[in-house]
Amino acid sequence: MNLEELFQNAKHIVICGIGNDMRGDDAFGVLVANRLAERVRGDEVRIINCGEVPESYVGKITEEKPDLVVFVDAVDFKGRVGELIVTDPEGTLGEAVSTHGLPLRILVSYLKEVLPDTRFVLVGCQPASTGFLEEPCPEIKEAVERVTSYLEALIGRRSKLEV
Repeated sequence: MNLEELFQNAKHIVICGIGNDMRGDDAFGVLVANRLAERVRGDEVRIINCGEVPESYVGKITEEKPDLVVFVDAVDFKGRVGELIVTDPEGTLGEAVSTHGLPLRILVSYLKEVLPDTRFVLVGCQPASTGFLEEPCPEIKEAVERVTSYLEALIGRRSKLEV
């Protein structure tokens, strides 16, 4: 999946950070969401920190009527710690390591029924450890900055294109 194309073709975007900031590397998605929320402003992008329960935000996501929903989460896909993937969230490439109440693929399957014209993508990061009360490892912290900067740039380019 090409994130640049997805962003350029979307008029309204929802970015959902998923994870638990009390469980080491599982904080990846929520850290990205929190940093983006500090850096990005505009009606065309909505950033949601979903924590461990993205299914609780179905109403907020559907209210936005987005063209694109980007999920950001720690995903065990047997890669190198801090390695990133961009994939279909309904795919079978690993499982989110968060203690989600509902697997992301099931949530996305439901959202696709409610929002049939919306595109969905997962930006995942390979975690090392998700122990309780651990800090994210250096590779995850670096990945958070890379992803945040990249998404911020994509949003910025999009805004300039619309002017």
